[in-house]
Amino acid sequence: MAVPDRIVLVGPMGAGKSTIGKLLAKHLDYPFLDTDREIEARCGADIPWIFDMEGEAGFRLRESQIIAELMGQSPLVMATGGGAVLRPENRHHMAKAFVVYLRTSLSQQYDRTRLDRNRPLLQQDNPRGVLARLFAERDPLYSELADVIMKTDRKSPRLVVRQILQELTEFNANAEGQTDAQSRP
Repeated sequence: MAVPDRIVLVGPMGAGKSTIGKLLAKHLDYPFLDTDREIEARCGADIPWIFDMEGEAGFRLRESQIIAELMGQSPLVMATGGGAVLRPENRHHMAKAFVVYLRTSLSQQYDRTRLDRNRPLLQQDNPRGVLARLFAERDPLYSELADVIMKTDRKSPRLVVRQILQELTEFNANAEGQTDAQSRP
């Protein structure tokens, strides 16, 4: 099965981008990179510290630089931070890949993130309200960018990976069919 050489996972925090990305990359024998982990490794600091020192704007600038750089690699499976879609330049770079939107419910997000202290945007009195606001703001961007939307609620990561692989197979078959039709006289 020939698959796209760059696959980008987008979606809200708690959707499973890192977990699913690692499994998908292993299955495809592609390198896996997580933009948040890349930022931390290069800065020598965790994301909450970067937010404290540089604010969200400073973090987003670093994120954009990493995305632009990583999209030059192939093959690649890349997990992005939940807010990566906010910047037009990031969406431009990610659109050059096969984009999978991992969509999850607010309750699933809350259950997966409520105890995680490495999520600066949730360190407030009403984290569920923050998640709802972020979803309302970002869901249209995820949906517009996505080649496929994959619901992750109550699914094991392995099942989601199998479903993504099925979508990749169908995408590849459709792309080959279009190429064959275009080459006919």
